[in-house]
Amino acid sequence: MTTIDRRGFARLAGFGAVGSLVGAVPAAPATAAAAPLHTAPGRAARTPGWDTCLEVARDLLLVGEDGSDLKLRYLRVLIDKGLPKTRSPKKVLIVGAGISGLVAATLLKQAGHQVTVIEANGNRIGGRIKTFQTGFADPAQYAEAGAMRIPGFHPLTLALIDKLGIPRRPFYNVDVRPGAEASGPTPPVVYTSRGGHVWRSGPAKGEFRAPRRLNHTWIRVNGISQRRDEYAADPRRINASFGLKDRRTTAQILDDALDPVRDHFSVTRGGRRVDKPLPDLIRGWARVLREFDGYSMHRFLTEHAGLSDAAIDAIGTVENLTSRLPLAFMHTFLTRSLVNPSATYWEMAGGSRLLPYRLEPGLREEIRMDRRAVRISTSGGGVRIETVSEKGSDESSSAPQTPTETFHGDVAIITIPFPALRHVEIAPAMSYAKRRAVIELHYDSATKVLLEFRKRWWEWDEDEWKRELGPRYRPGPATHVTGGGSVADNANRFTYYPSHRVQGSEGGVVLASYVWSDDASRWDSMDDAERYGYALRGLREVHGDRITEFYTGRGQTQSWLRNRYAFGEAAVFLPGQMTEIHPAIAVPEGPLHFAGEHTSLKHAWIEGSLESAVRAALEVNA
Repeated sequence: MTTIDRRGFARLAGFGAVGSLVGAVPAAPATAAAAPLHTAPGRAARTPGWDTCLEVARDLLLVGEDGSDLKLRYLRVLIDKGLPKTRSPKKVLIVGAGISGLVAATLLKQAGHQVTVIEANGNRIGGRIKTFQTGFADPAQYAEAGAMRIPGFHPLTLALIDKLGIPRRPFYNVDVRPGAEASGPTPPVVYTSRGGHVWRSGPAKGEFRAPRRLNHTWIRVNGISQRRDEYAADPRRINASFGLKDRRTTAQILDDALDPVRDHFSVTRGGRRVDKPLPDLIRGWARVLREFDGYSMHRFLTEHAGLSDAAIDAIGTVENLTSRLPLAFMHTFLTRSLVNPSATYWEMAGGSRLLPYRLEPGLREEIRMDRRAVRISTSGGGVRIETVSEKGSDESSSAPQTPTETFHGDVAIITIPFPALRHVEIAPAMSYAKRRAVIELHYDSATKVLLEFRKRWWEWDEDEWKRELGPRYRPGPATHVTGGGSVADNANRFTYYPSHRVQGSEGGVVLASYVWSDDASRWDSMDDAERYGYALRGLREVHGDRITEFYTGRGQTQSWLRNRYAFGEAAVFLPGQMTEIHPAIAVPEGPLHFAGEHTSLKHAWIEGSLESAVRAALEVNA
C-alpha cells in the first residue's frame, strides 16, 4: 500500500489561494532529501539542506548576509533616525493594528508615505498586547491578558517604551522579599553589537540595583509542597515522588542534557556560556538546526539524551514543559539557551496596553477599526483589500457581517496571524511555499485565569495571617513573597504573584493559572465564568483554604485560542518547521509584505514583533 506524507497530500490536493482553490497552481516538485535523521512519528524523515540551515541561523542571530548586525540597524531606525524620507510616496495598506502594524505604520508615515491601518476589532487596538481594566471589584486594579514582561535583553522593546515616555519598573520573574524595592534610577538600554559597537539609549544616571531574589515560591507536585530554594538545596524528596533517583534538580538535569548541543555554538568560560566568534557562531547554530530541527522535545530527551520516563515526567512537571514536549525541540532549546536566568525583567507601570495606545495618537486618522479583511487581490496596479463590518462583535462572539469598504494601495503589509490569514481569500494565489506556511504554521494556545483578592495575602508571614484573621485564624502555608511564581501539577499549573502594588489599593490580582497547549485546552473547554471556581480550588491546594477569606468573587480570563482575532497565543513550531517553513514566512509576495511575531524567530515576544515591523517598513520604503 502506498503512503502519502503531508507534503505529498498538499501537492495532490493542489492547494490554491488561502481560503479558496481559485487560481490554484501546481506545486513545485520536492527536492531530494539528504541522508535522513531518525524518523519522527507521523512525518517523513528529512535532513534540511546546509544552505537553508545557514539562512535560518543568520535570521535567528539577526546577521545580514554581509555579516552586518541587523539588531543595531533596527535600533537606529526605530529609536534614533527613523526611515530615510521617501522621494516616491506610496499608498501603504497595513492589515492589523497590533504592535507590529502600528510601528510599521508610524515609521512609514514619518517617512512620507500615505498609510491606512485596517483593523478587524472594533473595540481596541494592540492585538495580543491586552490589559484588563474592568471586571474587578476595585476599579483601580488591572491585569495583563497578554504580554506582561520584557526581558532586559530585548533592547527594541525597552528603548521604545522609554522613547514613548512609558514608566517601567522591574517585573520580578523570581520572587523578592515583601516590601523590597529596587534602588537607583531606571537604567538606559544598552546593546552591544556583534562587531563590538555599543548602542545606548542615553547616559546612565546612577547605579540601578534590583532586590535580592529569594526563590521562595512553591513547588506542589504528587501531594508534596516544597519551597523552590529547599528543592534546589536537596531535590531528592520531590524527585523520588516521580520515581527518580537523582540528586540534581530538574533544571540541572535538563541543562546537562542540552549542554552538548550548546557546545556547537558556545564555550564555557568561568562558569558562563560565551558565544563563539561570529563565523563559528553561525555555523554552530546551522549544525544544531541540521541535526535537531526534526526532533520534538520528547524525542530529544528520550532518543538523544537517553533520559528515563521518570526524569522526563519530573522535568515536564517542575519546569512546566509537559504540554510542549510534543512540539519542536528547537522552541524549548531557544528559550533555554537564549534566555539568561539571571536577566532582569521589566513591566510597564499602568499596563502593557500603554505601548500601543501611546502610538495611537500619531495614527488617529490612519486607523480604520471594525474592518475585517475578507479578500486581498494583487495586480500590476497594486493591492485591493475588501473588508466587512462586524459591528456588535467582540473577541469571542460574532455579529452578522455587512459589506463596508474596499481599500486600494500600492503595497500592503500583512501583520495578522497566519491562522487568521487562512480565512482571507487571496488572488492570485501566493507561492506554494507561502501558502504552505499559512496552512501549516503551528500556533499554540495559551490561557490565563486571574483572580482578585481584597488583601495581598501572598506577601504575609504567619504573624500577619494571625493579625488579619483574628479569631478565625488557622495555620497554613504562608508564602511571604512579592512577585515570582509557583508551579503545581494541578490544572492551574503555573501561578504568578503581582510584582507591585496598585497605588491606592490594598488588594491585588493573582495570575492564578497560566497554561499552554493541552493544559490550556482543559480550560478552553469551559465557559469563562466556570473557570474562576476551579482556579480558586487550585490556589487553595497550594496556599490553603484560608485564602478564600479575601477572594472578591471577581476575576478575568483570556483564552487566546478562542480569540476571534488572534487564533492562538503565538507561533510555536512543530518538529521540522523551523527549516521547512520559516524561510518562506517573511518573504514578500509581489506587493504583499509580512510582519508580526510569527515572521521573526522570537515567537510570542514583543521584540519579535518590533524586529519584523522595522524589517517590513525598510522593505516598503526601499
